[in-house]
Amino acid sequence: MEDYKGNNFEVLLERSEDYIRTSIKLFKLNTINKILNVVSAIISKAVVILFLFMFLLIASIGASILLGDILGELWYGFTIVAAFYGIIAIVIALFLNKWFKQMVNNFILKQIVKIGPDEKN
Repeated sequence: MEDYKGNNFEVLLERSEDYIRTSIKLFKLNTINKILNVVSAIISKAVVILFLFMFLLIASIGASILLGDILGELWYGFTIVAAFYGIIAIVIALFLNKWFKQMVNNFILKQIVKIGPDEKN
């Protein structure tokens, strides 16, 4: 009878070790999954922002040339467009900086907390 209790304890200890190892592996895999979700969401947003930036850059150059052509000197158009972007930068820096930071924080937090299809219930 004494040998049987020792056997049960060893089996319980072995199963507990297996459970702990499996739980640690699962935690690591879930953490990696969350990190990959955040990184992939950030990269996809960055690609969209990059193309938007390229569009705005080319549109700005076009608008600058058009305004310069209308005003008679090419540099007038570039100066007006640069001043426009300068005003936008000042407004963002003064008034929308906290809002922009909060928006980025919320985006990253939503990506971290988002429940995947395998984690429901």
